[in-house]
Amino acid sequence: MDQERTGRQLGLIADVLEAFRGSGVPLWLRGGWAMDFFLGEVTREHGDIDWFAWAKDAPVLTDVLAPLGHTPVPGPPAGLQLDFVKDGLESSFTLVDRDAAGRVTVAGGPWAGTPWPDGVLGTEPGRIGGLEAPIVDPRVQIEIKRMMPVWDPSRPRRAKDAEDIVRLEAALRRRTAG
Repeated sequence: MDQERTGRQLGLIADVLEAFRGSGVPLWLRGGWAMDFFLGEVTREHGDIDWFAWAKDAPVLTDVLAPLGHTPVPGPPAGLQLDFVKDGLESSFTLVDRDAAGRVTVAGGPWAGTPWPDGVLGTEPGRIGGLEAPIVDPRVQIEIKRMMPVWDPSRPRRAKDAEDIVRLEAALRRRTAG
């Protein structure tokens, strides 16, 4: 594992959280970093930092991050995700919305309006050392990792997803037993 890169990513997570603290714009870590914050340790090298944010807050994301040196990267369909790079580190903000029933949904792109699993935006923060971050609920992380190849057949199951599921399930069993 590249300790220097991992340290820079943790620093970037801390900087983003600090930049949005008190702004009224909530963010949640998702993917591998959400798992690591749930487990309380870095388990592997991460290619990027994945977040969830409300679609209505998309303009604020750019307004806050750009002056901090985050450069927007063109990519996914408008309204679906915002990608940034800073000092060679990538961050992706997947945008979510709510439907008339109050469910959290995909905000844009071909799956706009599709509900995410219930409880996706976790209420318990995760921690690595002294750094605390809002995270996707670990049960929902498992469901997303299991279902992504079903929901989107162009995205086959990855070995790291299977490994993450095993780690998350074991941690949830330990917490339930304890």
